[in-house]
Amino acid sequence: MTTELPILAVTLGDPVGIGPEITARTLADPAATEGARPLAVGDAAVLRRAIDVCGLDVGVHPVGAVSEARFAPGTIDVLDLGVAPADLPWGVVDGVAGASAVAAIEAATKAALAREVDAVVTSPINKEAIWAAGSEHLGHTEMLGELTGSTRFNTMFWVRGLKIFFATRHLSLREALDRITKPNIEHAIREAYTALEVFGTREPRLAVAALNPHGGENGKFGNEEIVAIAPAVDAARADGLAVTGPVPADSVFHQGLEGRYDGVLSLYHDQGHIASKTVDFHGTVSVTVGLPILRTSVDHGTAFDIAGTGTADAGTMRAAFRAAVELAPFAGRLREVYPPAT
Repeated sequence: MTTELPILAVTLGDPVGIGPEITARTLADPAATEGARPLAVGDAAVLRRAIDVCGLDVGVHPVGAVSEARFAPGTIDVLDLGVAPADLPWGVVDGVAGASAVAAIEAATKAALAREVDAVVTSPINKEAIWAAGSEHLGHTEMLGELTGSTRFNTMFWVRGLKIFFATRHLSLREALDRITKPNIEHAIREAYTALEVFGTREPRLAVAALNPHGGENGKFGNEEIVAIAPAVDAARADGLAVTGPVPADSVFHQGLEGRYDGVLSLYHDQGHIASKTVDFHGTVSVTVGLPILRTSVDHGTAFDIAGTGTADAGTMRAAFRAAVELAPFAGRLREVYPPAT
């Protein structure tokens, strides 16, 4: 790596979704990319089509290696993979589109592991499309875990200064409830606390959300707080971690946004997603923790219903890019705490 501005690899996502459009809008805006050198990763033909759809006055410079990028004003460098053509139908699940999305993730991750880029910023992919291409992963995060050999990968949302973690993620609510055990919550607490420290928070303050209404009302509305969550919090506190909880979920996120906590541990997928996206849908950024590389992402899907119209809001991609710029100085620390598989 050089001492110059960090290089951020930005994947185009599903070629027939809004990923190429929001990437093009972001990388064409010097103000949005200030403080870093952006490199699109995907298919040059797909990027050109997105630029045309958005009516942008910017050129495309295809490269075969990161070292060939020029980072010249008025031009978007793209690591051209040549997988998807420019004439795929917008907004339709397609195996070729899925293969393009997977190839971009693989190429960007490889570059990050080789320290050719400082961070990876990802556009949305379509799960059905990547499955049609032969991938068996549930999504980006699981794919990145396999590519880096990580077993500690998880998701952190970052919204208005508050970091939100997830004890469970892509599970049915019924399955997620079965995972609310003392060992699992204690593990999630320690991983969230470590992530806060890795990303520069000194003496982190972490809150754990309650599961049941009003925190269970001493067992009247469920006993998970009594038998699993509170004991896990107590165990973490006994080891010197500044952890509070269980805090009723209808107030803990608000308290975090007010500055009482640096992070909140959500117990299931929608508990944290609804809170963050309601307060700031376009400003919520997803950061994958537990990897030896830095990866940020938009927190929404491919929006097939508006793909190709040039109307997609690029605010989420701009936020994800800015987050990667801010977190890039911690990339080396990630490799130390979460070393890549050898």
